Amino acid sequence: MNIMDFNVKKLAADAGTFLSRAVQFTEEKLGQAEKTELDAHLENLLSKAECTKIWTEKIMKQTEVLLQPNPNARIEEFVYEKLDRKAPSRINNPELLGQYMIDAGTEFGPGTAYGNALIKCGETQKRIGTADRELIQTSALNFLTPLRNFIEGDYKTIAKERKLLQNKRLDLDAAKTRLKKAKAAETRASQLNSARLEGDNIMVNFSYMLNFLHVKWLKSEQELRITQSEFDRQAEITRLLLEGISSTHAHHLRCLNDFVEAQMTYYAQCYQYMLDLQKQLGSFPSNYHCNNNQTSVAPAPSASSNVIGSSALTSASGLVTSPSNLIDLKECSGSRKARVLYDYDAANSSELSLLADEVITVFSVVGMDSDWLMGERGNQKGRVPITYLELLN
Repeated sequence: MNIMDFNVKKLAADAGTFLSRAVQFTEEKLGQAEKTELDAHLENLLSKAECTKIWTEKIMKQTEVLLQPNPNARIEEFVYEKLDRKAPSRINNPELLGQYMIDAGTEFGPGTAYGNALIKCGETQKRIGTADRELIQTSALNFLTPLRNFIEGDYKTIAKERKLLQNKRLDLDAAKTRLKKAKAAETRASQLNSARLEGDNIMVNFSYMLNFLHVKWLKSEQELRITQSEFDRQAEITRLLLEGISSTHAHHLRCLNDFVEAQMTYYAQCYQYMLDLQKQLGSFPSNYHCNNNQTSVAPAPSASSNVIGSSALTSASGLVTSPSNLIDLKECSGSRKARVLYDYDAANSSELSLLADEVITVFSVVGMDSDWLMGERGNQKGRVPITYLELLN
């Protein structure tokens, strides 16, 4: 057999099938043909799958907006993903703000209260930026990826089998219509053949027509059995796929728990970072010397800062040391013991790093900035911020 002839016959058969489905679909829409309805269980499964697909898409897209509010960045990541290439690493907003604060604090001088506060705030913002990056990576891996796999994988398979089921149903209903027409034509021919007609030639023609319609009826009945079998088989395949939606819901529930846990970790980290920063800023004096050596008066402290300030001035023995005691130490030449309230990282070699709750020796040096004292721990010596200390009796 010629390959070209085979392709032409197959093309003609496919065109005939497509035309038959189109006619059946049009007649159903016009109410001129009967339609085989799916059973209620299968209809419910189809509705559940469609509902799952719609809401999964909405949740996935809004989660992407939440994790990356910049639409241009999302488009760029999408393009790199389709090209199967890794997107370039970019600094996020908290990290950028933190770097600006650190640079500004360094420019103003780490030895000034404002410069030191900017550096502390910048370091905290960079930690928050790192936590935000970890949240995005964890959520993309454990939450967004499974949702996207369902939309682009499982549901596409379901949609393909559902479309095939629709075609099989149209073939089945078209076969029913043809069988119904064949039966009606045979009945009509039988009625005409049984009538008393003159002439043997006419009787022969009617007998031939009756036999032809009977053969056509048998062929239509056989076609109906085949299409019914194919429809039932496809309905079973589609049903088995749709029943997997319950397993998909269970899997997405586990992914949702992972997403919530990632958010909980992120917000707990941010809270702890800001709490530590608040303690450090709360220990700064309300009046301090600006970079231009003019006195700047801070606004009235809030209730929370008063609580932090009062707790910072309470010693382990229950005695309260006021800031004036530390200022008095600046005016005398002796040394005193002081307890460190918070950790402090030295900005340069002239400063002394501190650990919370350790006890060091402090004394004043003529000409030193009013916000600083000289601290001594064993053989180590360096400047320490006065607001990080609690003078011991």
